[in-house]
Amino acid sequence: MRIRLPRARSRAPLGIAGFIAIPLFFSSLMSATLALEKPRLAQWTSGGKLQTTWHDPSTATEARIWLWALLPPAVLALVGWVATRLPLGIYVPGVAAIVLAMAVVHKTAIWERHHTSRYPVGVDLIPPANVASDVFDRGQWEHIARDTALSLQHWTIGIAAASVAVLAALTIRRRYFTRKPVQAHAPLEGVHAPDATTPGLGG
Repeated sequence: MRIRLPRARSRAPLGIAGFIAIPLFFSSLMSATLALEKPRLAQWTSGGKLQTTWHDPSTATEARIWLWALLPPAVLALVGWVATRLPLGIYVPGVAAIVLAMAVVHKTAIWERHHTSRYPVGVDLIPPANVASDVFDRGQWEHIARDTALSLQHWTIGIAAASVAVLAALTIRRRYFTRKPVQAHAPLEGVHAPDATTPGLGG
């Protein structure tokens, strides 16, 4: 059985979704980094003591971060594509973006703590004893990353809300405050003076 989709009414919802997806992606990227990034741990025994060192995340970990970061924008783009076939679909991407933006960062406080625990010497993997090279203290980068994710979330919600408000205002103006054009060839009623001609005589 073949399913036929309704024809697209307008491409505007997809364009709106693509525009809002930009800050949503970067917010998602910071959140996914906090949630998933972890260093490669190396341990060995030297002189009867356990030695530990940390290395940069593996390629597989980095790939997982990027895939999870791309998921919310991809969902928003799909919603925008579906909305092109819906009545009043221009409002759907804005509402969906607000929901996604809130969902992306809802656990960043927990992810910040987990990321900090996975990087005992800081995200730069340099012990604090190495004062000359140490850049980030433990938890410093995580705090910055969470603030960035939240800031980008606010931008996403702001842009989405503004798009809905502007589109609603344009719709109201077009429907209620725009004068209807006069038909070019509309028939006009003629105004005639009373017929003063006397009837003719004879027959």
